[in-house]
Amino acid sequence: MNKEERHLQILNQLESQEKIWVAELAQALDVTPETIRRDLAELEVNEQLTRIHGGAVPFIQTQKEMIFEKKMSVHIDEKKQIAKRAAAIIQHGETIAIDVGTTTVHIADMLDNVQGLTIVTNSLSAASRFNLAIEEQRITGQIIMLPGITNPYQTSVKGAYTVEFLKRFSFNRAFISCGGVTNSSIYDFDMDESLVSEAMIHCSQESILLTDASKLDKKSLFEIGPLTNISKVICNEAKPSHWYENGYEWIAVE
Repeated sequence: MNKEERHLQILNQLESQEKIWVAELAQALDVTPETIRRDLAELEVNEQLTRIHGGAVPFIQTQKEMIFEKKMSVHIDEKKQIAKRAAAIIQHGETIAIDVGTTTVHIADMLDNVQGLTIVTNSLSAASRFNLAIEEQRITGQIIMLPGITNPYQTSVKGAYTVEFLKRFSFNRAFISCGGVTNSSIYDFDMDESLVSEAMIHCSQESILLTDASKLDKKSLFEIGPLTNISKVICNEAKPSHWYENGYEWIAVE
């Protein structure tokens, strides 16, 4: 049984029972509980159910953003492919900005033999991974952690001081994440983090949006800015056919 067939079975069972459990699904579908948890995470992102402790219930509409570690398990293969393509753009000696996201966080893992980088970020997770890249001698350079107020649920730093401090920089490239993107605008869940991403875009010669296909044609709480501010979009699918040209380059990874 492939993933699509499992998803159909899960949704059919949820429709008849109103509440489903990981252990029972794993046994019924003859897969591991970890596989079922990944299935439920993907279905939740697609707004087909809402996860609860040990299982799931029918979808409950909410504007609340998932906790960072919870988001990390969703579309992980696609996110790593996108991050790998983004890492290939980075050149020796560049100064880059990395915002908070479960795709941008993988960029550090994909870098090898890149010298003299300066990385500026408000992501505690990204800073930790770039630190590891330096320790493993896959890159050389320095990491600048932006000041501000921590958000433990997203392992981020944000706030007015973060934005003001950012305005002092000039970046070669900014790598930006999102909670949703339409033909006209980029969105995220957290207003303060969105303002940090917006500042990174304005301080950069080139801004690159990293998004998996599940976020296309979706809006979340706060608008980061117009899509015309972006130089490149890296996604695991081709640009939607109904989107008009906006002057940016669309890179579809295999």
